Amino acid sequence: MHALRSVLFVPGHKADWIGKALASPADAIIIDLEDAVPEEEKGAARQNAREAILAHRGDKRILVRINGLDTPHFGEDALAVAVPGLTGFLLPMLRTRDDVVAFDAVIAAGELRNGVPRGTIEVVPSFETAESIVRVDDIVAGPRVGGVMAAAAKDADVARSVGFRWTAEGLETLYLRSRIVVAARAAGLEMIVLGLWQDVHDLDGLRSFARDNAGLGYTGQVLIHPTHAAVVNDEYGLSDERADYLRRLIAAFDDGVHAGHGAVSFEGEHIDLAHATNARALLERAGVPVSQAG
Repeated sequence: MHALRSVLFVPGHKADWIGKALASPADAIIIDLEDAVPEEEKGAARQNAREAILAHRGDKRILVRINGLDTPHFGEDALAVAVPGLTGFLLPMLRTRDDVVAFDAVIAAGELRNGVPRGTIEVVPSFETAESIVRVDDIVAGPRVGGVMAAAAKDADVARSVGFRWTAEGLETLYLRSRIVVAARAAGLEMIVLGLWQDVHDLDGLRSFARDNAGLGYTGQVLIHPTHAAVVNDEYGLSDERADYLRRLIAAFDDGVHAGHGAVSFEGEHIDLAHATNARALLERAGVPVSQAG
Protein backbone atom coordinates (compact mmCIF):
# COMPACT_ATOMS: atom_id res chain seq x y z
CA MET A 1 0.00 0.00 0.00
CA HIS A 2 1.38 3.37 -1.00
CA ALA A 3 2.02 6.10 1.56
CA LEU A 4 -1.00 8.28 2.34
CA ARG A 5 -0.82 11.75 3.86
CA SER A 6 -4.44 12.09 4.98
CA VAL A 7 -7.10 9.45 5.62
CA LEU A 8 -10.55 10.73 6.54
CA PHE A 9 -12.86 8.71 8.80
CA VAL A 10 -16.56 8.73 7.87
CA PRO A 11 -19.37 6.81 9.61
CA GLY A 12 -20.79 4.17 7.33
CA HIS A 13 -24.44 4.75 8.18
CA LYS A 14 -24.23 8.32 6.80
CA ALA A 15 -24.40 7.68 3.07
CA ASP A 16 -24.32 11.38 2.15
CA TRP A 17 -21.24 11.88 4.33
CA ILE A 18 -19.42 9.15 2.42
CA GLY A 19 -20.01 11.09 -0.81
CA LYS A 20 -18.72 14.29 0.78
CA ALA A 21 -15.65 12.48 2.13
CA LEU A 22 -14.85 11.15 -1.34
CA ALA A 23 -15.00 14.74 -2.63
CA SER A 24 -12.67 16.03 0.12
CA PRO A 25 -8.95 16.84 -0.28
CA ALA A 26 -7.99 13.76 1.74
CA ASP A 27 -5.83 11.15 -0.01
CA ALA A 28 -8.12 8.35 1.18
CA ILE A 29 -11.15 7.65 3.31
CA ILE A 30 -11.99 5.03 5.91
CA ILE A 31 -15.65 4.06 5.96
CA ASP A 32 -16.28 3.12 9.57
CA LEU A 33 -18.46 0.12 10.37
CA GLU A 34 -17.28 -0.06 13.98
CA ASP A 35 -17.34 2.50 16.81
CA ALA A 36 -18.98 5.40 14.94
CA VAL A 37 -21.98 3.28 13.92
CA PRO A 38 -24.90 2.56 16.31
CA GLU A 39 -25.73 -1.11 16.73
CA GLU A 40 -29.06 -0.79 14.95
CA GLU A 41 -27.36 0.84 11.94
CA LYS A 42 -24.70 -1.81 11.32
CA GLY A 43 -26.55 -3.38 8.39
CA ALA A 44 -27.17 -0.03 6.72
CA ALA A 45 -23.55 1.00 7.17
CA ARG A 46 -22.38 -2.23 5.59
CA GLN A 47 -24.65 -1.74 2.57
CA ASN A 48 -23.67 1.92 2.19
CA ALA A 49 -20.00 0.98 2.19
CA ARG A 50 -20.53 -1.73 -0.42
CA GLU A 51 -22.46 0.57 -2.74
CA ALA A 52 -19.99 3.45 -2.36
CA ILE A 53 -16.99 1.26 -3.17
CA LEU A 54 -18.61 -0.34 -6.20
CA ALA A 55 -19.76 3.04 -7.55
CA HIS A 56 -16.51 4.90 -6.92
CA ARG A 57 -14.45 6.11 -9.85
CA GLY A 58 -11.22 7.97 -9.28
CA ASP A 59 -7.86 7.82 -7.56
CA LYS A 60 -8.98 8.25 -3.97
CA ARG A 61 -8.42 5.06 -2.02
CA ILE A 62 -11.15 3.55 0.12
CA LEU A 63 -10.56 1.55 3.27
CA VAL A 64 -13.15 0.12 5.66
CA ARG A 65 -12.83 -0.28 9.41
CA ILE A 66 -14.36 -3.67 10.02
CA ASN A 67 -15.99 -4.65 13.31
CA GLY A 68 -13.84 -6.53 15.79
CA LEU A 69 -13.52 -10.28 16.23
CA ASP A 70 -15.36 -10.06 19.56
CA THR A 71 -18.51 -8.81 17.84
CA PRO A 72 -21.18 -10.68 15.81
CA HIS A 73 -20.60 -8.38 12.81
CA PHE A 74 -17.13 -8.98 11.38
CA GLY A 75 -18.09 -11.93 9.19
CA GLU A 76 -21.01 -10.14 7.53
CA ASP A 77 -18.80 -7.07 7.11
CA ALA A 78 -16.18 -9.00 5.18
CA LEU A 79 -18.71 -10.86 3.03
CA ALA A 80 -20.49 -7.65 2.07
CA VAL A 81 -17.62 -5.19 1.67
CA ALA A 82 -14.71 -7.22 0.23
CA VAL A 83 -15.61 -6.04 -3.26
CA PRO A 84 -13.64 -4.78 -6.27
CA GLY A 85 -12.27 -1.32 -5.56
CA LEU A 86 -11.65 -1.77 -1.84
CA THR A 87 -8.06 -0.96 -0.93
CA GLY A 88 -8.02 -2.53 2.49
CA PHE A 89 -9.57 -3.19 5.88
CA LEU A 90 -8.53 -1.33 9.02
CA LEU A 91 -8.38 -3.98 11.76
CA PRO A 92 -9.45 -2.81 15.24
CA MET A 93 -8.56 -3.97 18.72
CA LEU A 94 -5.89 -6.48 17.78
CA ARG A 95 -3.92 -8.27 20.44
CA THR A 96 -1.82 -10.89 18.62
CA ARG A 97 -0.83 -12.01 15.12
CA ASP A 98 -3.50 -14.72 15.45
CA ASP A 99 -6.12 -11.97 15.18
CA VAL A 100 -4.69 -10.93 11.80
CA VAL A 101 -4.76 -14.56 10.67
CA ALA A 102 -8.42 -14.82 11.70
CA PHE A 103 -9.32 -11.69 9.76
CA ASP A 104 -7.39 -13.04 6.76
CA ALA A 105 -9.69 -16.06 6.64
CA VAL A 106 -12.95 -14.11 6.69
CA ILE A 107 -11.64 -11.55 4.17
CA ALA A 108 -10.69 -14.41 1.85
CA ALA A 109 -14.26 -15.67 2.08
CA GLY A 110 -15.49 -12.22 1.13
CA GLU A 111 -13.13 -12.03 -1.82
CA LEU A 112 -14.29 -15.42 -3.10
CA ARG A 113 -17.95 -14.44 -2.77
CA ASN A 114 -17.47 -11.13 -4.61
CA GLY A 115 -15.18 -12.21 -7.42
CA VAL A 116 -12.06 -10.55 -6.06
CA PRO A 117 -8.78 -12.46 -6.55
CA ARG A 118 -7.80 -13.96 -3.22
CA GLY A 119 -5.21 -11.91 -1.36
CA THR A 120 -5.93 -8.69 -3.27
CA ILE A 121 -7.37 -6.71 -0.35
CA GLU A 122 -4.75 -5.60 2.18
CA VAL A 123 -5.14 -4.98 5.90
CA VAL A 124 -3.96 -2.17 8.14
CA PRO A 125 -3.57 -3.22 11.79
CA SER A 126 -4.65 -0.53 14.25
CA PHE A 127 -2.43 -0.59 17.33
CA GLU A 128 -4.78 0.44 20.12
CA THR A 129 -4.09 -2.17 22.80
CA ALA A 130 -1.05 -2.65 25.01
CA GLU A 131 -0.87 -6.29 23.87
CA SER A 132 -0.64 -5.34 20.20
CA ILE A 133 2.03 -2.71 20.82
CA VAL A 134 4.21 -5.28 22.59
CA ARG A 135 3.75 -7.68 19.65
CA VAL A 136 4.03 -5.14 16.83
CA ASP A 137 6.84 -6.99 15.03
CA ASP A 138 4.83 -10.22 14.85
CA ILE A 139 1.66 -8.43 13.78
CA VAL A 140 3.22 -6.47 10.89
CA ALA A 141 4.60 -9.78 9.60
CA GLY A 142 1.07 -11.19 9.39
CA PRO A 143 -0.86 -11.99 6.21
CA ARG A 144 -2.09 -9.15 3.98
CA VAL A 145 -0.48 -6.37 6.08
CA GLY A 146 0.03 -3.34 3.82
CA GLY A 147 0.32 -0.56 6.36
CA VAL A 148 -0.15 0.35 10.01
CA MET A 149 -2.09 2.80 12.11
CA ALA A 150 -0.75 3.87 15.48
CA ALA A 151 -3.42 5.04 17.90
CA ALA A 152 -2.52 7.93 20.21
CA ALA A 153 -5.86 9.64 20.75
CA LYS A 154 -7.08 11.38 23.87
CA ASP A 155 -9.20 9.22 26.21
CA ALA A 156 -9.72 6.50 23.59
CA ASP A 157 -9.18 2.71 23.65
CA VAL A 158 -5.40 3.01 23.59
CA ALA A 159 -5.38 5.42 26.54
CA ARG A 160 -7.49 2.99 28.55
CA SER A 161 -5.36 0.01 27.58
CA VAL A 162 -1.97 1.60 28.20
CA GLY A 163 -3.12 3.86 31.04
CA PHE A 164 -1.52 7.10 29.86
CA ARG A 165 -2.81 10.62 30.47
CA TRP A 166 -2.93 12.40 27.13
CA THR A 167 -1.14 15.70 26.49
CA ALA A 168 -0.82 17.69 23.28
CA GLU A 169 2.97 17.38 23.52
CA GLY A 170 2.69 13.60 23.39
CA LEU A 171 5.58 12.54 25.62
CA GLU A 172 3.35 9.83 27.12
CA THR A 173 2.90 8.17 23.70
CA LEU A 174 6.39 8.76 22.31
CA TYR A 175 7.50 5.19 23.07
CA LEU A 176 4.54 3.51 21.42
CA ARG A 177 4.64 5.83 18.40
CA SER A 178 8.36 5.21 17.96
CA ARG A 179 8.07 1.46 18.41
CA ILE A 180 5.35 1.17 15.79
CA VAL A 181 7.03 3.37 13.17
CA VAL A 182 10.36 1.53 13.48
CA ALA A 183 8.66 -1.88 13.19
CA ALA A 184 6.73 -0.71 10.14
CA ARG A 185 9.85 0.66 8.46
CA ALA A 186 11.75 -2.55 9.23
CA ALA A 187 8.94 -4.51 7.58
CA GLY A 188 9.21 -2.37 4.45
CA LEU A 189 5.77 -0.78 4.82
CA GLU A 190 5.09 2.59 3.19
CA MET A 191 1.70 3.49 4.68
CA ILE A 192 2.41 4.44 8.29
CA VAL A 193 -0.33 6.64 9.70
CA LEU A 194 -1.28 7.98 13.09
CA GLY A 195 -4.51 8.93 14.81
CA LEU A 196 -5.96 11.11 16.11
CA TRP A 197 -6.24 14.91 16.60
CA GLN A 198 -9.70 15.35 18.09
CA ASP A 199 -10.09 19.12 18.45
CA VAL A 200 -11.86 20.06 15.22
CA HIS A 201 -11.28 23.81 15.60
CA ASP A 202 -7.67 23.86 16.84
CA LEU A 203 -5.82 23.91 13.52
CA ASP A 204 -2.62 25.23 15.11
CA GLY A 205 -2.57 22.25 17.46
CA LEU A 206 -3.28 19.95 14.55
CA ARG A 207 -0.37 21.40 12.57
CA SER A 208 2.02 20.98 15.48
CA PHE A 209 0.83 17.38 16.05
CA ALA A 210 1.24 16.54 12.36
CA ARG A 211 4.66 18.19 12.10
CA ASP A 212 5.95 16.30 15.15
CA ASN A 213 4.77 12.94 13.82
CA ALA A 214 6.02 13.56 10.31
CA GLY A 215 9.37 14.26 11.94
CA LEU A 216 9.14 10.95 13.77
CA GLY A 217 8.74 9.07 10.49
CA TYR A 218 5.00 8.79 9.95
CA THR A 219 3.80 9.23 6.38
CA GLY A 220 0.33 10.51 7.24
CA GLN A 221 -2.52 10.92 9.65
CA VAL A 222 -6.08 9.78 10.19
CA LEU A 223 -8.62 12.63 10.30
CA ILE A 224 -12.09 13.16 11.72
CA HIS A 225 -12.96 16.31 9.76
CA PRO A 226 -12.39 17.30 6.12
CA THR A 227 -11.10 20.74 7.10
CA HIS A 228 -8.04 19.03 8.58
CA ALA A 229 -6.95 17.58 5.24
CA ALA A 230 -5.19 20.68 3.88
CA VAL A 231 -3.09 21.13 7.02
CA VAL A 232 -2.16 17.47 7.20
CA ASN A 233 -1.36 17.20 3.49
CA ASP A 234 0.96 20.17 3.88
CA GLU A 235 2.82 18.80 6.90
CA TYR A 236 3.25 15.26 5.60
CA GLY A 237 3.90 16.35 2.04
CA LEU A 238 7.04 17.71 0.43
CA SER A 239 7.09 21.47 -0.07
CA ASP A 240 8.53 23.01 -3.24
CA GLU A 241 11.24 24.62 -1.13
CA ARG A 242 12.24 21.34 0.49
CA ALA A 243 12.13 19.49 -2.84
CA ASP A 244 14.40 22.08 -4.43
CA TYR A 245 16.85 21.76 -1.52
CA LEU A 246 16.96 17.97 -1.99
CA ARG A 247 17.58 18.34 -5.72
CA ARG A 248 20.43 20.76 -5.09
CA LEU A 249 21.92 18.33 -2.56
CA ILE A 250 21.80 15.47 -5.05
CA ALA A 251 23.32 17.60 -7.79
CA ALA A 252 26.15 18.70 -5.51
CA PHE A 253 26.91 15.14 -4.51
CA ASP A 254 26.79 13.90 -8.12
CA ASP A 255 29.18 16.69 -9.15
CA GLY A 256 31.52 15.64 -6.35
CA VAL A 257 31.43 12.01 -7.47
CA HIS A 258 32.29 13.03 -11.03
CA ALA A 259 35.23 14.98 -9.63
CA GLY A 260 36.45 11.90 -7.75
CA HIS A 261 35.13 12.75 -4.26
CA GLY A 262 33.14 10.50 -1.94
CA ALA A 263 31.94 13.39 0.22
CA VAL A 264 31.45 17.07 -0.49
CA SER A 265 30.57 20.33 1.20
CA PHE A 266 27.04 21.42 0.37
CA GLU A 267 25.77 24.79 1.56
CA GLY A 268 28.01 24.56 4.60
CA GLU A 269 27.18 20.93 5.45
CA HIS A 270 29.18 17.72 5.00
CA ILE A 271 27.26 15.27 2.78
CA ASP A 272 28.03 11.85 1.33
CA LEU A 273 26.27 8.93 -0.33
CA ALA A 274 23.89 8.36 2.59
CA HIS A 275 22.56 11.91 2.35
CA ALA A 276 22.08 11.70 -1.42
CA THR A 277 20.35 8.32 -1.13
CA ASN A 278 17.97 9.68 1.51
CA ALA A 279 17.21 12.74 -0.63
CA ARG A 280 16.38 10.55 -3.63
CA ALA A 281 14.11 8.37 -1.47
CA LEU A 282 12.21 11.40 -0.15
CA LEU A 283 11.64 12.74 -3.64
CA GLU A 284 10.57 9.34 -4.93
CA ARG A 285 8.11 8.83 -2.05
CA ALA A 286 6.54 12.21 -2.85
CA GLY A 287 6.38 11.42 -6.56
CA VAL A 288 8.66 14.33 -7.42
CA PRO A 289 11.21 13.90 -10.25
CA VAL A 290 14.79 14.47 -9.19
CA SER A 291 15.59 16.43 -12.34
CA GLN A 292 12.56 18.74 -12.30
CA ALA A 293 13.26 22.40 -11.62
CA GLY A 294 12.05 23.69 -8.27
